[in-house]
Amino acid sequence: MWRALLSAIALTMLCAMALAAEPTGTWLSQSGETKVRIAPCGSEFCGTIVWVKSDANDVNNPDPSLRGRSLVGIRMIFGMKPSSDGYSGKLYNFADGTTYPGKLKIVGSHRLELSGCVRGVLQAADLDAGRVKLRPRA
Repeated sequence: MWRALLSAIALTMLCAMALAAEPTGTWLSQSGETKVRIAPCGSEFCGTIVWVKSDANDVNNPDPSLRGRSLVGIRMIFGMKPSSDGYSGKLYNFADGTTYPGKLKIVGSHRLELSGCVRGVLQAADLDAGRVKLRPRA
């Protein structure tokens, strides 16, 4: 009986740890100019811009027909799947219109980091010092 109880407790703790490690929620960029909502997309995670400080359009998009669209509603994080050090997928950098392989890493309960590689050079989603630090907002 003790063995079954200990197993149940261990399983509960593992499930709680797995849920705590998910990046879901609305996150504010380090600059305070963008909010991104991260949510499940099937078996992966995606992040959509839900707020920008100033009314901005996707002016650097490589497709000229998309340059007039608002940044709000653009999916900038997609295909994030669990990896050995967080999540791996793709990032869209609206600052230069580039999509590149990226990583998402949860750092504590109130911070995550995004990083990616463009042409072999480590970049960040907002090209700010190699990583973007985000914190959740209610």
